[in-house]
Amino acid sequence: MPDKLVVLDGSTFFVSDGAGDTDGSEATGFFFQDVRHLARWSLSVDGTPMRVLTSRVIDYYSARIFGTRPIPRVGANPSISIQRDRIVAGGVHEDLWLRNHSEVEQQITLELEFGCDFADIFELKDGDAASGATTTVEVAKRAVTMWHERGGSRRATRIEWTADGRADVDRLHFEITLAPRGEWHTCLDVSTIVGGERHGARSGHGGIGTLEPQLPRSLADWLEDAPEVETDSDLVAHTYRRSLVDLAALRFRPLPGLTWSLPAAGLPWFMALFGRDSLLTAYMALPFQPHLAATTLEALSELQATEHDDFRDAEPGKVVHEVRRGWQATLAESPHAAYYGTHDATPLFLVLLDEYERWTGDRELVRRLEAAARAALAWIEGPGDPDGDGYLEYETRSSKGLRNQGWKDSWNAILFADGRLAEPPIAMCEIQGYAYDARRRVARLARVCWGDDELADRLDRDAADLRERFDRDFWLEERGHYALALDGAKRPVDALTSNVGHLLWSGIVPEARAEGLRERLMAPDMFSGWGTRTMSSLNAGYNPIEYHDGTVWPHDTAIVAEGLRRYGFREDASGLAWALFEAAGAFEYRLPEVFAGFDRETTAVPVEYPTASRPQAWAAAAPMLAIRTLLGLDAEDGTITEAPFLGPHMRVLRRRPR
Repeated sequence: MPDKLVVLDGSTFFVSDGAGDTDGSEATGFFFQDVRHLARWSLSVDGTPMRVLTSRVIDYYSARIFGTRPIPRVGANPSISIQRDRIVAGGVHEDLWLRNHSEVEQQITLELEFGCDFADIFELKDGDAASGATTTVEVAKRAVTMWHERGGSRRATRIEWTADGRADVDRLHFEITLAPRGEWHTCLDVSTIVGGERHGARSGHGGIGTLEPQLPRSLADWLEDAPEVETDSDLVAHTYRRSLVDLAALRFRPLPGLTWSLPAAGLPWFMALFGRDSLLTAYMALPFQPHLAATTLEALSELQATEHDDFRDAEPGKVVHEVRRGWQATLAESPHAAYYGTHDATPLFLVLLDEYERWTGDRELVRRLEAAARAALAWIEGPGDPDGDGYLEYETRSSKGLRNQGWKDSWNAILFADGRLAEPPIAMCEIQGYAYDARRRVARLARVCWGDDELADRLDRDAADLRERFDRDFWLEERGHYALALDGAKRPVDALTSNVGHLLWSGIVPEARAEGLRERLMAPDMFSGWGTRTMSSLNAGYNPIEYHDGTVWPHDTAIVAEGLRRYGFREDASGLAWALFEAAGAFEYRLPEVFAGFDRETTAVPVEYPTASRPQAWAAAAPMLAIRTLLGLDAEDGTITEAPFLGPHMRVLRRRPR
C-alpha cells in the first residue's frame, strides 16, 4: 500500500491517508484480530481537513504528521501548526498538538469524526462489508464505546481522550483558545474489547519514544541481533535493512506461551498465521534471524491436525494453512479458525526442521518435535496421497475450501499451455519436489537425532524411487521442461511456469536435466529482467497482471535463484538475485508481495500489481535468500561455509555475525 500511511504491531494495524485520516474505503482503518474496529477517523480544523506538510513513519509502529490550517492564498504564512503522532502497540495511541506561532490569541474548532463497521477482513476483501454495523454506542464524559454483536459474539471499540471537549455518537468536538505562542494538547486512546478482554496501548499514556509493541525483542535489539551485511552496494545495504525492519513489523505471537514471535504473512489481507508463508519466510531468513524458524516450527506443531475434518480440509499430521480470528472464523461461517487447505506446508515443515538444525545445531528442538515430524511424514505417506500413486495431490472437500492448494492457490492458477483449466485432483510438480527433499532430510534427522537408522534407510530408498518416477511421469520431452502438474486424469499439465525452478531448489531434478531447465528459466519468456515470471509469456494463459499467471513474485524468484546455485549455475543465480535488488530499489527498497511481469525493456521500471501486500513476509525475506545465494552460504551442524559469486555488480559482500 505505497500511497498509504501504515503503522502496525504484528497483526494489529492502522492504514490511513497521509493526513492520518480514513473514510473506510478499501482496507483502510484500524484492524484488530481480523476485524476493522475503526472505519472512519477523520480530523478537521475549522471545518476543513488540515493541509499536510510532512507525513512520515518513524518506526514501523509509529508515525508523525505535521500540518497547518488550509492556506487561503499563495504567499500567505500559516500561524497555526498541527502535530499528530500515532502509535500502534496493542491499541492505538495518538497525541494531538495545536501550536500558535503568532502574537495574537486564536480561536480554533477541532473536530474528530469516527465510526465503526466491525467488518471482517474477508468481507472487505470480497467487497461485501455491511455498512452501519454498530448496534450500541455509549457516550461518557471522556469516553465513547461502540459495541457490535454477531451470532452471540460481542466486540467493542472504545475511544478515550484527555482534554475537555464535547462528545457525540460519531464525533469529538473541541473549542480551543490558543494564547499567543500557546499550545494545546490531547491524548487519544483507542482500545478494543474482544471476548470480554480489553486490548489497548500497553504502557498507558505516552508518546513516540515511550510506547513500543510488547514483544520479546525491541526493534533496536532485533536489528542488533541480526548479522551485519558489509557491502559496497548501497542497494543491497538499504534493502537488507528494510527487510529486517519489515520482518520486525510483522512479528506477532499467535499462540500463548511462544518464547519468540513469527511474522504475519502480509498487510493488509494476510495479517495472520499462514503455514506455508511462515515456513518459507523462516527458511529464507535462517542465516539472519534463526529464531523465526524455531518459533514457526513450535507454533505449527501445536496447530498440527489430529483428526479428519472435511470442512477444514484437515487430516491427522497435516500442517495448518491459515488461522483467523474474525467473525467468520469464530462463528464457523468459514473454516479459517484453523484451515488446512495447503498441500505443501507439511513437507516444508520437515524441510525447515532439518535446515534449522543444520544452521543452529539445536538438536534439542528436533527431538522435542520428533512426534510432530513423524506425524507429518505419516501424512505425506498416507492422506496426502489419497489414491496411493506415490504423488501428493489435492482436492478440497470443504464447501468453502480452496480449489488450489499449492503456493499458487488462486482458482485459475493451474492452466495447460493452451489456457485450459486443469481439473482436480491436482498433483503439483514442486510439491513432489518438496516431498522428495523432506524424505531426504528426515532420513538425516532420523540418523543423527533420533537414532532410527531403519527409518532413515527406508526414506532414502523412497526418495530415490520418487525421483526416478517423477522424472518419468512429469518430464515433457517435446517441451524440454517438467509439467506444472498432473491433473485428475493423470495428464501432464504442460504450461511452463516458475514452479519448475522450485524443483531445482528441492534437488529432485537429475543432473542431466538441469542445463535444459536453466535455459528455459533464463529465456526471455520466463525472465522479465526483474525476476522470474510465474508463467511463460508464450503460454495462452499468460497475463502480466494476473496474480499467478504471469506476474513476478520476489520469493519465487529468490527460490529459483537458489535452485540454480544448487546445480552450479552461479552466474545465472547471481543475475537473478541482483535483479531482485534492482527491483527493490524501484520500490523504495521494500519488495512487494508481487509485481507485474512486463518486460524490463518495455517499462524501464517494475510495474505495481494493484493489490499487492506491502510489507509482506516472504517478500521481505527474499533479499536475505538472495544474499545467501550470492555468498554461497551453507551450513552443517552449526558450521557455516561460504563460496561467494557476486557477479559484476558489486565487489564486496560479507555477512558478519555480531
